[in-house]
Amino acid sequence: MLKSITLKKVSLALIILIVVSQFFQIDKTNPPIDAAQDYIVVSNVPLPIQNTLKTACYDCHSHETAYPWYTSIAPVSWWVKQHINDGRKHLNFSIWGTYSAKKADHKLEECIEMLEEHEMPLDSYTWMHAEAKITTEQRQALVNWVKQQRAALN
Repeated sequence: MLKSITLKKVSLALIILIVVSQFFQIDKTNPPIDAAQDYIVVSNVPLPIQNTLKTACYDCHSHETAYPWYTSIAPVSWWVKQHINDGRKHLNFSIWGTYSAKKADHKLEECIEMLEEHEMPLDSYTWMHAEAKITTEQRQALVNWVKQQRAALN
């Protein structure tokens, strides 16, 4: 009897917590974009590579995030927003033109590593965004492009 009362109280508290958390929504406003600073423009990226970047990378690594329906549901929205903030902190294609040559080279080096080790795009992202899964050929084309970009910097 005591166990069922405790379970009911815990369940009620959890429901209340979930309902109250809905009042704390994330900011879905993307920062302004200066197209002249964007990686695709600055680096004159070929169309196939552009398409891969836009579908597999730009949601978390640019100011062009498209927030899906589930980002309206806390606490999932908080988790997604943290991923976006973290992604932009590590690499932001929207401000590429502001990176020094040394920083750009380091970011490109990290891109190669993440791609070759299949760490990007994240599995947790591609589960909900099937279009972001990249083929072996797309991955290799992207790695080759980034290596060319690094060579041009050095």
